[in-house]
Amino acid sequence: MPLQSSLSGRDSSSGQAESTQSDGKSFEQLRHECLLKGVLFEDPDFPANGSSLFFSQSVPVQIEWKRPREICKNPKFILDGADRTDICQGQLGDCWLLAAIASLTMKKEALARVVPPDQDFDNRYAGIFHFQFWNHNRWLDVVVDDRLPTVRNQLIMLHSASQNEFWSALLEKAYAKMHGSYESLKGGSTMEAMEDFTGGVGEMYETKAAPSNLFTIMKKALDRGSMMGCSIDITSSAESEAKTSTGLVKGHAYSITGLEEVNVRGQKVQLIRIRNPWGEVEWNGAWSDNSREWNYIDTAEKTRILQSSAEDGEFWMEFEDFRRNYDKVEICNMTPDSLTDDTKQQWEVTVFEGNWIRGSTAGGCRNYIDTFWTNPQFKLALEDTDDDDDVCSVVIALMQKNRRKLRKEGLDMETIGFAVYEAPDGEDHVGKDFFRYNASKARSRTYINLREVAERFTLPPGKYLVVPTTFQPHHEADFLIRVFSEKKAEALEMGSKVDADLPDPPMPSPPEEETAEEKGLRRLFDQLAGEVRKIKCNGLSLSTCHSIINLMDVDNTGKIEFQEFKVFWERMKKWLMLFLSFDTDRSGTMSSYELRSALKAAGMQLNNQLLQLMGLRYANESHEIDFDGYLNCIVRLENMFRVFQAMDRSNRGRVRMNIMQFLMLSMNI
Repeated sequence: MPLQSSLSGRDSSSGQAESTQSDGKSFEQLRHECLLKGVLFEDPDFPANGSSLFFSQSVPVQIEWKRPREICKNPKFILDGADRTDICQGQLGDCWLLAAIASLTMKKEALARVVPPDQDFDNRYAGIFHFQFWNHNRWLDVVVDDRLPTVRNQLIMLHSASQNEFWSALLEKAYAKMHGSYESLKGGSTMEAMEDFTGGVGEMYETKAAPSNLFTIMKKALDRGSMMGCSIDITSSAESEAKTSTGLVKGHAYSITGLEEVNVRGQKVQLIRIRNPWGEVEWNGAWSDNSREWNYIDTAEKTRILQSSAEDGEFWMEFEDFRRNYDKVEICNMTPDSLTDDTKQQWEVTVFEGNWIRGSTAGGCRNYIDTFWTNPQFKLALEDTDDDDDVCSVVIALMQKNRRKLRKEGLDMETIGFAVYEAPDGEDHVGKDFFRYNASKARSRTYINLREVAERFTLPPGKYLVVPTTFQPHHEADFLIRVFSEKKAEALEMGSKVDADLPDPPMPSPPEEETAEEKGLRRLFDQLAGEVRKIKCNGLSLSTCHSIINLMDVDNTGKIEFQEFKVFWERMKKWLMLFLSFDTDRSGTMSSYELRSALKAAGMQLNNQLLQLMGLRYANESHEIDFDGYLNCIVRLENMFRVFQAMDRSNRGRVRMNIMQFLMLSMNI
């Protein structure tokens, strides 16, 4: 069942970071132990070998893992402050991460959280360092040793322009550890890393289709501490990191580090500063480092803006040139403050965690109407309008979890999105017909294989249904939904109720009042029953028969008497008709996605977690349940509900039992 938490304002980034070490020890504990023993830390969770580098290939060259003191004479963790020039890309294709780190250095408060300042190579050095990352609504403290991969005594991954500075190299190692390996960091979105550094929420703009005030939006975002990146699209893999004649690189992540407006001959010109994480290869057009345009502005202004014109990968360009050449802008807001209003706002945040499981809750998008309704559903109640408007502002962000770490298992990002519907009254989980006849009120712009899809909406007050999905059905993933609203909004998971309405079966009629059908049933029973009158049925498994006996044996004799058999027969007919109503093609099976409806028709209501368990237990690889599995499921559930209800005398929804009672019940049912 999805976990839910509610936050207010910026509390989401203020919690204590959790240790991720397998032995549960914190950075301080591990460092203290190493200092007592006089040894340098060696991380057993991320060893200095090929498995930490690659999962799909062998190490291509002779790599040596060396500590900074083995690489240079006077290593420093941070030299003269951490800034964006400390970030030079190595042999790994993680420019998206480096662009985010460059943006992080401009946000000193956030940098101090990600890169705790209580560590260096002098005071209490023990070969151990730690970094903190936001990960699915919690902060993690990731510990690493300082053994770094080198070739001929040179760092081969991320490194600083200063050969004796190591904070950025160790940060990349910690981030690689969190995701399983260095190779797991190949390819990605700058937004992903920016969110992991801040716990913020991201928005993306297509420069060619962006609003006319994009410069103002970006300038305001940068002034408020938001982190930004940009990139140029590619049409084929052959264009990846291809250099254009103007010095720009396609399929490459850049960080945006400044926006300015200058006076040129009486006209305002908008400029943008961009950094290439390679530390080299720059724009060579108008307003580049040594271009003549700089001669047309005031000398003091030129000195202030240009600062230096070294080949350091950072350059200025006119904003219109930027829009023509770049395709995407990614903005990570430290909080989801509006980028179009003049004042900051404190937002309310609600977080849900859930998953799509094939056969039960992996229903796919609206194109697959027969299964779409089985996706997790969340109700959002927007009651109070914004302070300055009669609508409710809301940001919905859907994030898929752990996909980068799962690459070594052959899994990658799923294509995800969500839809928002006006919620009907009184429904705990909305069925297929609702979605068949009602259009969405809002939705994500597109289904895309990014880690997170986020959209900003303005909606009238009311109750809404948020349905997160993968594009295709049967695709499994864990997800996180964050709902940001200007005013407090009630949010809850739909279909979370677990209940059963099980009326007592009718009392059997005495023999003298039996109908012709009942007399025929008695003859059938006498044929089936042996001396101890046990049911024998070739069509059902022994497990199902055992469950039926447990359910129908109301006098606890271990047998089914005729009167009990009569009650069973009536119920069996209802269960059979119910099964046939869902076995639409008469194949002898029903779709496991229909199990929620089938159980509800039988008087039982389960939440997503239990439905996922039932689907995994009783459905085959084609997400189908045969009659035996269906009957076993429905009978065992009714058994368990009836036993629980009998023990729950005060009707509080909970019971107390000792180990003996628990084992007797679980082994018998």
